[in-house]
Amino acid sequence: MTSNRFAVAVHILTLLETNKAARLTSDYIAGSVNTNPVVIRRIMGLLNKAGLVTTSAGVAGAVLNRAAAEITLLDIYNAVHNNGQDELFAIHEKPNPACPVGRNIQSSLEIAFNEAQKAMEDKLADITLAAITEDVAGKI
Repeated sequence: MTSNRFAVAVHILTLLETNKAARLTSDYIAGSVNTNPVVIRRIMGLLNKAGLVTTSAGVAGAVLNRAAAEITLLDIYNAVHNNGQDELFAIHEKPNPACPVGRNIQSSLEIAFNEAQKAMEDKLADITLAAITEDVAGKI
């Protein structure tokens, strides 16, 4: 199943960068994302644990720990990626071992899927939060 944590995390960080002077509450951020504040707090916890933001219990707002130009989409992806549970592609687990294709499809797909995952991660490493923020700002 595909998770939207990555997109929501980028949304949160873009909002923080766009509103640097303000201390945004999880309620405010949730309004922008159109989700529950609990979801925002959970993702903010992951971003905090990864060192991308600083949050303080009982204090509204979070701040980026680095300049937006120094945070890549890969940094954000890795912060919210669920320990390999959110791979780009999943392989079905129980193909028929009595079938010659079923017996071998997983290893063939694993190679192709790993290459695709690597290509995606390489691309994410080339895109900064600053680039996303600038793109969004140009549309406002």
